[in-house]
Amino acid sequence: MMMKKTSTRFRPALLATACVLALAAAAPAFAGKTLDAVKQRGSVKCGVTNGVAGFSAPDTQGNWSGLDVDTCRAIAAAVLGDPKKVDFVPLNSQQRFSALQAGEIDILARNTTWTLTRDASLGFNFTTITYYDGQGFLVPKKLKVTSARQLKNATICTQSGTTNEKNVSDYFRAQNIPVKTVVFESFEASFKAFFSGRCQAFTTDASALAGLRNKEATNPDDYLILPELISKEPLAPLVRRGDDEWFAIAKWVPNALIEAEEFGVTQANADQLKAGSKDPAQQRLLGAGEDLGKLLGLDKDWSYRAIKAVGNYGEMFERNVGPKSVLKLPRGSNNLWSKGGLIYAPPVR
Repeated sequence: MMMKKTSTRFRPALLATACVLALAAAAPAFAGKTLDAVKQRGSVKCGVTNGVAGFSAPDTQGNWSGLDVDTCRAIAAAVLGDPKKVDFVPLNSQQRFSALQAGEIDILARNTTWTLTRDASLGFNFTTITYYDGQGFLVPKKLKVTSARQLKNATICTQSGTTNEKNVSDYFRAQNIPVKTVVFESFEASFKAFFSGRCQAFTTDASALAGLRNKEATNPDDYLILPELISKEPLAPLVRRGDDEWFAIAKWVPNALIEAEEFGVTQANADQLKAGSKDPAQQRLLGAGEDLGKLLGLDKDWSYRAIKAVGNYGEMFERNVGPKSVLKLPRGSNNLWSKGGLIYAPPVR
């Protein structure tokens, strides 16, 4: 009986793939120049607004809070081990991009809309979408309008240098409705002009409208947010191009907070789960499983510290813009993908 000769042949594509995977698993990230500067300085320089409730605003003692503020605190916790090691740099719409380009800040977390023009022409990388917004209109009820299409010949206040300015022009031109837009350099000047009666309507992102109505109006019930949203406004932090390591950190810290919500990891139960969870996904997030931090130039507990500092994404939302906040906004599009929303993070594995 003849023995059948067994042939062992390696397929080049499979062999190459195996080699790449082996190298990726073994190679830690090399620290980038931004990470080195942050560690040497001992703080993360975070560009924020001059004061937008729910996103970035200081209290009377100068303590900052908001969704964007928490993002920067989470990054500081992951990188430096302390969420307080953040220098918040207030910037208006005209200053924000030049400050990032000039290296005056390490990250711009200033409720900034991700657009093709900004993505392709400014030399920045958008990281992770932290809020899905849309532009709306605030009007006094005494104006007796219930739709943006009824704003014919109205005077509308907004801020210059924003997507809001262009969106309002595009929307009413497409609807063939004549309006007069009055623009102001600062956000504060634009909404104060509206509340003083200078304009008949005010337009900005709907999340900001809710905060302004509750915080700035003498009687919030005297004002109405019209039902139309005239744009898509996906808000995301930005970093400079050319530093892939810092880009990865700024992207994966928010992703980890989103995944923490998905897997039931909270600020309150993080320690308990770190000590006793058998779930591999929870273990990875809490530094109790495989070491993914080395791929980012960080240690094993990077995401655990971020979660302990600010909670998961759902906790951040609830505290800053949700029902427990001054904005009292529903989750809506900002719910997890598994609950009918758009919030979705690539897997931390």
